Order: sequence, then structure tokens, then C-alpha cells
Amino acid sequence: MTIKCTNKVALIGTGFVGSSYAFALLNQGIAHELVMIDLNKEKADGDARDLKHGLAFASPMKIYAGDYSDCKDSDIVVITAGANQQPGETRLDLVEKNIKIFKNIVGSVMDSGFNGIFLVATNPVDILTYATWKFSGLPKERVIGSGTILDTARLRYLVGEHFDIDTRNIHAYIMGEHGDTEFPVWSHTTIGASQLNELIEMEQENVQKDLNDIFINVRDAAYHIIERKGATYYGIAMGLARITKAIFNNENSILTVSALLEGENQEQDIYIGVPAIINRGGVRKVVELPLNEKEKTQFTHSAETLKNVMKNSLEA
Repeated sequence: MTIKCTNKVALIGTGFVGSSYAFALLNQGIAHELVMIDLNKEKADGDARDLKHGLAFASPMKIYAGDYSDCKDSDIVVITAGANQQPGETRLDLVEKNIKIFKNIVGSVMDSGFNGIFLVATNPVDILTYATWKFSGLPKERVIGSGTILDTARLRYLVGEHFDIDTRNIHAYIMGEHGDTEFPVWSHTTIGASQLNELIEMEQENVQKDLNDIFINVRDAAYHIIERKGATYYGIAMGLARITKAIFNNENSILTVSALLEGENQEQDIYIGVPAIINRGGVRKVVELPLNEKEKTQFTHSAETLKNVMKNSLEA
């Protein structure tokens, strides 16, 4: 893929997540050009105008509302469009509605001549990232889902809060489906340079309860936020901005994204949340963590859950 001087993002969907992502891009000076695309063209234009009025306080960026033809020379197309998760709904409940929407979106993007990287955030993100890969025909490394990047951030925050340590010094992963079957990889959790099991007695009943409570709060965080304010968007928008930054800066950073597995962790032909090395080409490599027996079982269960839903939804 040719490296250009201009880092251009095409954002499809200017709802809560999309507009928050655009705001994060502008605040952090991540992109040079941003085109905002939405069925509601007035909303996209309004967002673009509003963001441009903040340029005096940020880095230079070309921001405008456009259409699918503007995807042609984009480096990254970020998809946040689709039906939202309603109170009481799981992410997997959204499959049927969003597969239809995505077939049209991805087809329209590819018709423009796009040859960059897709970054998918719409739920259920693992299944929709797989669908984007299939619909686009692009190489697997150039189709990425936001995966468990936000769940991992939530875990790092809550572990840091529990031990009263800066979140940035917590290294931990949530793997699996971005949803109810995700799981924490406690065997690879570190605080500073120390493994978690060196700092606490992992097998003690009260410790197990504390760790389980932390994980439940991570897993159910979206439900709690949706009950209170109707949607989650700031956290995931910052996660998307982090992935975008890793791509544009050719960072080779390890982030927990939804990536295609081809034998890693004994799984095939599935997009699922795993640590992966991200650079200008997209996913350089999936990092295959050695999991303990409990974690292996959890990963297999999560993958099977996704496969069962995918089988029914993508055959249509």
C-alpha cells in the first residue's frame, strides 16, 4: 500500500460514536483530512461545520461532509453506522439488522475504488468485521474491528482503581467476543513489571470474588451506561482514535482488536478480540498468548458462540 503525505479518514455514520470519534481525531491531531458521510446529510454537514469552528484550538485538518465517492483516496474508512443497541438487547441481537446495512455500505465504499483499511466499530463488531472482510474482498490485515479494545481499557481502569495504581501502568487483556462471552486474561495481567499472581494470592476466595466483580463490571459496563444515558460513545470513540493513531504513525503497537484468526489459539475463519500488532499496513500479526486451561476453554466457548450466530446470519 502506497504511503501518502495526507492521512485521510472517511467516517461513515455521524451518530454518537461517529461524532465523538471525529472530535477525538481533531483534539489529538491524528488525521490531516476527515470526510463525514451519513444518510442524514444535514447532520453530517452540521457536525463538520461545528468541528471546523474548533480548528483555531487544534492542529490543521480538512473537515467536510461528503459521500461514498470521497472514500476513493481515503487511507482508512471507519464504519460506526448501523442500528444501536437498545436497553435489554445484547450486541448479538443486532446481527440481522446490521448485516443488511453493511452489505450496502461496504459495496458503496468499494465501488468508489477504495483500497485502504476498514476499521469497524458497529455491533456486533466481530461478526460485522467478518462481513466487511467478505463483502470487500480486501486482505484480512486491512479489515480490523474495534474488538475488545474498550473492554480492555475498562479492565485496566478498574484494576488500577482497585489497586490505586495509574491505569497506564496496568497491562491486561480482555479477549473473545466483544460481548457476553468475553473473558479476562488474568494469567497475563501485570501491574508495572510485576505479574498479578506475584502481588496477590490468586486462589484465595476473597481475591477470586474481587477479580470476578471487576470482570463483571467490565462485561456489563455497556448495559449500565445504556440504562443511564441511552448509549456508550466516548470510550469507544477514544479506542477508535487509538487504533487510527497506531495505523497512521506505523507504531507496531499491540492492541486488542477484532482480527481474523487462521490457526491462532486453535481457531480458524473467525474475527474475534485478540491482541494484535497494528501498523500502517493494518494487522501485522496476531499475538498468540499462551492461555491457561480455564482461559482456553473460555476462548473456545466465545469463538463457538460467534460461529453459531455467524452461520445463521451470513448464510442468508
